[in-house]
Amino acid sequence: MSTATDQIKATIDANAVVLFMKGTKSMPQCGFSSRVAGVLNFMGVEYADVNVLADADIRQGIKDFSDWPTIPQLYVKGEFVGGCDIVTEMTLSGELDALFEAKGVTYDKAAAEKIRAANA
Repeated sequence: MSTATDQIKATIDANAVVLFMKGTKSMPQCGFSSRVAGVLNFMGVEYADVNVLADADIRQGIKDFSDWPTIPQLYVKGEFVGGCDIVTEMTLSGELDALFEAKGVTYDKAAAEKIRAANA
């Protein structure tokens, strides 16, 4: 029997980009999850979405796993990136682009620049 930690680790290992969120990428169920999913969707990033509302063990487990108290949580190539505020800040500063490039994750650079232009 696998634990929540095993499931979390397996999901992170199996996918280049994973978003642990409330709801799904097509139907987010909180504003913060919606914002991060929206950024990834707009930038054309392929990612796995894990709905923490569907499993209480995963919901608590991801907080313990990352030692981060809030959801959503973004992982890129096994590395914990952060939650909504950090992802938003990294998107606006260009750091998220740099991370995707360094990790070999495909994204739409023009879309990323549109986000920055709209928030300048």
